[in-house]
Amino acid sequence: MRIILYFGSFNPIHYGHLNLADYVLATKDVDALWFVLSPHNPLKNPTDLWSEQKRLSLVQEAIAGHKGIAACDIEFSLPKPNFTINTLRHLSALYPQHTFSVLIGEDNYAIFDHWCDWQEILNNWTIYVYPREGCESNRSRFPQMRWLDNAPHFNISSTEIRHRLSCGESVDDLTPVKI
Repeated sequence: MRIILYFGSFNPIHYGHLNLADYVLATKDVDALWFVLSPHNPLKNPTDLWSEQKRLSLVQEAIAGHKGIAACDIEFSLPKPNFTINTLRHLSALYPQHTFSVLIGEDNYAIFDHWCDWQEILNNWTIYVYPREGCESNRSRFPQMRWLDNAPHFNISSTEIRHRLSCGESVDDLTPVKI
């Protein structure tokens, strides 16, 4: 099975995440998409994150009924901070019958060469890049990456959701789950 791994904090998950997942699955380049919940992204402040279990629960609730989409908590049991390369090695060893690829946003494309063992990732796994409005990347830096140029843009952010919540505002239009 061809599985694309959508890594993220999902702090919290929102319609942009889900709509992008549905779009990627509709391309037919992959058979399934796993939301890989990262307990501690080394590029983010862990004090800003909701609990692992709360975020996992919200992802599971949000993907209920989405065919071909699953929640993956593999990073909960791996050493912290969570580096993508460690997760890819672990999943590839655990599931040798599957082919894994990675979905990243253009914001991560811009810093990809700062990732731990980024060359190994680039040489061994297919990387799909979701273009972000306001980003203008030099695509020739990593020509083997596949750009999802026809993907619709979703102007939603988890940061905005957390801000609205802190102000007591509704987020019902941004996320399918009750927060």
